[in-house]
Amino acid sequence: MRLARVEDAKGERYWVLLHSDTGFGQRINAPFSRWAGSVNRGGIGALDLSPTALEPDRFRLIAPIEPGARIFGVGLNYLSHLTRLGSSAPPHPLAYMKPDSAIVDPDGVISYPAMTSELDYEIELVAVVGAPLDDAEHATSCLMGYTIGNDVSARDAGRALGRLDLFTQKGMDATSPIGPWVCTLDEFGGGGQPELDMQLLVNGELRQQDNTREMIFPLDELLNYLDARIALRPGDVVLTGSTHGVGLETGRFLQPDDLVEASIDGIGLMRNRVGHRRKLTSSRRAGRLGFPTP
Repeated sequence: MRLARVEDAKGERYWVLLHSDTGFGQRINAPFSRWAGSVNRGGIGALDLSPTALEPDRFRLIAPIEPGARIFGVGLNYLSHLTRLGSSAPPHPLAYMKPDSAIVDPDGVISYPAMTSELDYEIELVAVVGAPLDDAEHATSCLMGYTIGNDVSARDAGRALGRLDLFTQKGMDATSPIGPWVCTLDEFGGGGQPELDMQLLVNGELRQQDNTREMIFPLDELLNYLDARIALRPGDVVLTGSTHGVGLETGRFLQPDDLVEASIDGIGLMRNRVGHRRKLTSSRRAGRLGFPTP
């Protein structure tokens, strides 16, 4: 099943079941907490669908994230990427959190913040939690499903400090597209490590291509790592790391008006365009703001 969050002509936002053959959507009337953890077992019957279908031109897709959900990211998870940067596999994952203001809708505009001149793309499989992990033998069995993420990063953040500045690198406003919908876990045969081809194009040029089987830390391990620190809740999303081909390896970073297309087999395609560079007013440029060091 494809489950999406939409905004209708009245500005109301809610979850729908998308019919891939027609593009029509049916509103899910049941509260998210009631169906998120059971949809893979109960199927459509768990959703309490509205009988009236919405035509595709009556709504737009927004990021498929339940209001109040937390957004987690994991880095250093593909060896081919680390090798090209002269690094080896780490002993455990590196994780961080994003504010919800960082999220961009599918087909939305990626902001080009004033605080970077090295804006980079990173295609990632995104796991959506359906139920608390509790004592589940396999953490992935608690997922609702998967979607696509582009963990756009400010690569020059922290350069003047000589250390990581994840607040700037990963958290700036309107820099992280997620979407276009969630494909439920049953579409992938249930829990376990998904093996999905993924690719990212910039202006039609292939930049990233790999398969999620190549993760250093498989999803069960990643989810356990996070849950050991912060108990995962239904609706939480986890960006699971990106592979080789990023601009950091080549020096070819995103530019204003670039078209970025991220696709993962079994899920779909997400398109976003990069906006104009933001410029701070003179009054906002005062003080030691940490502008990028050339």
